[in-house]
Amino acid sequence: MTALSTPSVWTALGLIMFTNILLSGDNAVVIAMASRNLAPHHQKRAIFWGSAAAIIMRILLTIVAVQLLSLPYLKIIGGILLIYIGVQLMAEGDDDESIESSSSIFQAIKTILIADLVMSLDNVVAVAAAAEKAPEEFRMPLILLGLAMSIPLIIFASTLLLKVMERYPIIITIGAALLGYLAGEMFVTDPAVTDTLHSLMDHPNIPFQILGILLVVGIGALLKKKHAKSE
Repeated sequence: MTALSTPSVWTALGLIMFTNILLSGDNAVVIAMASRNLAPHHQKRAIFWGSAAAIIMRILLTIVAVQLLSLPYLKIIGGILLIYIGVQLMAEGDDDESIESSSSIFQAIKTILIADLVMSLDNVVAVAAAAEKAPEEFRMPLILLGLAMSIPLIIFASTLLLKVMERYPIIITIGAALLGYLAGEMFVTDPAVTDTLHSLMDHPNIPFQILGILLVVGIGALLKKKHAKSE
């Protein structure tokens, strides 16, 4: 029980919830777009069951990801992917036009699930990376608890979060920087390089975390500026 009171456990839980909610904004748009042609009472059912099924699928994918991250070089790959995801989070435009609405509740749920499967890779990698902050024996329970606690927040607060992001873009930058931080952490803790890095410097995680933040925010800002000029 003493370990439960350690800051690393609660930090990991907070990071899991924050990254999952932050990266679920697009998923909330998918849910809304897929359900918009349904009758009002069917919309609520589609949103609830679509979200619940998507969360269960995400939990299973995350469990697999956590197990895979113990293999050499996979954390490095995951870190690179996190940097890409963070850059996309800062630089991406609106892709709502590609989401097809549905007139059947089952078709809407299917659309939500398929879209969420494609879009959930960022959530899975980010949540798995956030769980690395906790002691190994607590990682899986924290993932399950964090994702479960995120369900009502995602269903009821994602739309609000999107509006807040639109009004205060700095939140997107902070979230992207967090992914860069986690990417640096993943790279340093990869079994293939961690011993070498620690033999070269005392605290290799700090420069790599800073590098991850600078890469994500810097490249993301450049791409966002380029995207704005092209419009």
